[in-house]
Amino acid sequence: MDEREYQDLLQRYKKKVADEFGEGAAAPKNISSKEYTQFKQEIYPARYSLYEKACNVAEGILHLSVDPKTAVKYQKNIDMCHLSVTPSGVISLAYLLPLFVIIFGALGSYALFHLPFFIVFFLILGVIMIPTLQKIPEFMANTWRMKASNQMVQSIFYMVTYMRHTSNLERAIGFAADHLEPPLSLDFRKILWDVETQQYSTIRDSANVYLEKWQDIEKDFIESFHLVESSLFEGSEERRLALLDKGLDVILDGTYENMLHYAHDLKSPMTMLHMLGVILPILGLVVLPLVVTFISSSSPFVTALYISMLYNVSLPLGVYYLGKKILAKRPAGYGAADISEKEGVQRFGMVRLSLSKNVNVAVNPLYFSIMIGLVALLIGCSPLIIHSLNPDFEIPLGDKLSFMDYVCPPNETCPPTDKYGPYGIGASLLSLVVIAGLGGAWGLYYSLRSKNVIEIREKTKSLEEEFSSALFQLGNRLGDGLPAEIAFAKVAQTMQGTTSGEFFAIAEHNMTRLGMGLEQAIFDPHVGSLRNFPSNVIESSMKVLIESVRKGPRIAAQALLSMSRYIKEIHRVEERLKDLMEDVISSMKAQTKVLTPAIAGIVVGITSMISTILTKLSAQLTTFAGQTDASSFSSILTLFGVGIPTFHFQIVVGVYIVQIAYILTILTSGIENGADKLGERFMLGKNLIGSTLLYCFIAGVVMLLFSLFANVIISNSGIGL
Repeated sequence: MDEREYQDLLQRYKKKVADEFGEGAAAPKNISSKEYTQFKQEIYPARYSLYEKACNVAEGILHLSVDPKTAVKYQKNIDMCHLSVTPSGVISLAYLLPLFVIIFGALGSYALFHLPFFIVFFLILGVIMIPTLQKIPEFMANTWRMKASNQMVQSIFYMVTYMRHTSNLERAIGFAADHLEPPLSLDFRKILWDVETQQYSTIRDSANVYLEKWQDIEKDFIESFHLVESSLFEGSEERRLALLDKGLDVILDGTYENMLHYAHDLKSPMTMLHMLGVILPILGLVVLPLVVTFISSSSPFVTALYISMLYNVSLPLGVYYLGKKILAKRPAGYGAADISEKEGVQRFGMVRLSLSKNVNVAVNPLYFSIMIGLVALLIGCSPLIIHSLNPDFEIPLGDKLSFMDYVCPPNETCPPTDKYGPYGIGASLLSLVVIAGLGGAWGLYYSLRSKNVIEIREKTKSLEEEFSSALFQLGNRLGDGLPAEIAFAKVAQTMQGTTSGEFFAIAEHNMTRLGMGLEQAIFDPHVGSLRNFPSNVIESSMKVLIESVRKGPRIAAQALLSMSRYIKEIHRVEERLKDLMEDVISSMKAQTKVLTPAIAGIVVGITSMISTILTKLSAQLTTFAGQTDASSFSSILTLFGVGIPTFHFQIVVGVYIVQIAYILTILTSGIENGADKLGERFMLGKNLIGSTLLYCFIAGVVMLLFSLFANVIISNSGIGL
């Protein structure tokens, strides 16, 4: 080959490499390996998250340097959750975004309202944001860790299950990766991929490097993993199986001990969170209207805006931050899988409308929620809309009450367009429709999205609870030498009427009536018995059955009996963990569903009475002073400002109740179940609707009663209405 042919050949291969892998800093255009492409898409999504984009933009603008020790800490969290950012980008965003909020927030709000309050508010908010934004990688890493740690018991369970009949670590890790959900499944695939790409020479080296990042977090997981590895070097079958059993026992016992300590340490921070974030702010609402009435002479809308910035912005952010810190300390548990995204289950998260006998349409529940929220907002804000169209509009409600009740500022006369309000009981009751629409629409969205899916999961859970007994019977049948097909029929007949019996009956029907083989009867995507029971535990059990049956019925029987024991042991520890957390969880649920909305409803009613008394008293004193020309009243009138209309005040408090119900529900779900998105959505659907409607009912009844009391008090004051 001469020099010219050599150069032509070299250029062709360079062009091929450039076409497949890209050149310079450009992203790869086309990777020839299909497995590698899929792996990259799963672990490193092509689309950056909003946070990653913001960090990269901020780094390009400021590019702040980071202390080496701090950089190591940031990089550890960044690597944990696979963020495509640098420590410099994190710090740059932590300073650039608060600076943007301080400058534009203060200038924009001052231009709109001309109030120095907002300059101070956004200055304080920006200063608080700096350390908070620096902790975002830590929060993301803790979220990733919590999701992964909830799957650690299952990962050891899958590995041990597989290695009992096939002593191969690489296949066991692959088996676990196939049946786990992200993020731990992605980590396990990364272990295999690093060996396949020859980054590490053996699967043990790759696994040990991966385990190093859990060294200070989940020591029980590392110990269990090493025990599973050690079983590879045991010549005795009895000792090999004993090591596998020990590996599962270590992580089960460690999980129980960690949750025991967490449950004991949880009571103090939860009490502080409830008192500082819920009880004290709500009780403070009783005094707040008195204070602003006596010291403020500004518009009641502006006063309500002050309270809204405190109660609808600052306090919810503070409670959410404290809740995240509490969740960050949660140890490994048993997070349930989110089956709503599984193929064949997604359709149950939609609302199905029947247009005709044979035509059904699936509609996103978000559309229903938006429609309900807009209608409620229109009805609730109708007093404001009516007043803007017709300032003189009024509906008398008897001798003492009115519907709109707009008033002039103290010691002033004003045209109808400049009056403040609405102070009427009718408008105040209509404001409850805004809150009912907000909480009801929000909760309805979560409820419709999760109701049908949660029923499938609960049915699957009931199957998992009794599945250990079914596996035990199936293992005994196989141990008697029966073929798997006949053993399925025997178990289905024995457990008739149970969920497990239904599962085996479907598989037996597919084999006898449809002529399917064992594997197809279970795993067929259209009629397989697993289609109605989307459970990773059951799926893995059946995969083990299929794998072990090929080696003989006796080996299959041993594998199923072992799995039966493991499932029963995991269920036992789960029940013990529920007992540990019961006190804290039940207290939090009571606070979210009953105590917080009830207290807030009563407080709004009391505040309505106070505001009505002060506003009416101020107006009547002004009228009386004008009629008598008594200069002695001038000093008294200067004490009174403009009271907050119950209409505005109730909306602020109601929004706060919806926010608190949302935050406490997320916190309760996280403590009880870990990273369980489906369970979280289901709880949000129930709590948002229940808490909001309870608050609206109590607030409406108390407002109506206390308004009557207020009018009686004013009538008996000697000034009269």
